Amino acid sequence: MQPQYSIRVLLLAFSLPACAWPQKLEQRETVRSTFQLTNPSAAKRLEVDNVHGSIRVTGYDGPEVHLVAERITQADSDEKMQQARQEVRLETGQQDNTVRLYVDGPFRCRCGDGSMNYRGWRHYGYQVKFDFELRAPHDTSLFLRTINEGDIKVENLSGSFDVENINGAIEMLEISGSGQVHALNRPLKVVFRKNPEAASYFRSLNGNVDLYFQPGLAADLLLKTFNGRIYSDLPVVHFPRKEAAAERRDGKFVYYRVTDTRVRDLMDLARDLLADNAGEVASCLRLDEEAAN
Repeated sequence: MQPQYSIRVLLLAFSLPACAWPQKLEQRETVRSTFQLTNPSAAKRLEVDNVHGSIRVTGYDGPEVHLVAERITQADSDEKMQQARQEVRLETGQQDNTVRLYVDGPFRCRCGDGSMNYRGWRHYGYQVKFDFELRAPHDTSLFLRTINEGDIKVENLSGSFDVENINGAIEMLEISGSGQVHALNRPLKVVFRKNPEAASYFRSLNGNVDLYFQPGLAADLLLKTFNGRIYSDLPVVHFPRKEAAAERRDGKFVYYRVTDTRVRDLMDLARDLLADNAGEVASCLRLDEEAAN
């Protein structure tokens, strides 16, 4: 077996607190479904947009997507339990070779940007969690999202990927595709069976980032850390830093120079985080607003 090169980014972590759930009424049910892809030789895509709960996707040799989802509902009363069943739904859909799973409920913002407006279990009187187990063809592209009380795990996939988890970890093993992975408050780990062939991005604000590549990786790497260190056994050549350019504000040119490179790094990191994760950070803050009170 060939050795694998690795990159590790260590961050000093602080995590947003999860709301404690008082154990009251609870119901469990299992949803099973199989989606027959219309054209197994064409491009395939799997989308899972979850809120509370885990997602696990495993690649296999076959023409179908197999779903097993466990729904766990906790409520203050029988009335709230019935309300949860009516208000929180798992919507499933398929168009050609695209399979879409979407957890809908009153916590969706309806803002058109995918943001959340979750007010906490005390407001609703219930909480619904979905744990997804899926098997998909090896070359399926992925779009995966979850926020609370669950990790995301992907194995043996070669398609492109777009994966985000706010308060859970992400682990991707035996991966051959390219894409982006973001775990806001927990660690992420990606092990490549074949090195990515397109631009890829891996981010975590409060967790470690562990990346394992195959020998022969040829890529330009941009590595940033806020509170932590970067370790790598890759043979690298450092590029010179670009000089800051002038900016035009209100019709006037403003020239500036930052002499302390640490300040420039901090500004770059803050700008990137806000631009790339503004929606997720806003959702996370709203999720914890009640807990803070």
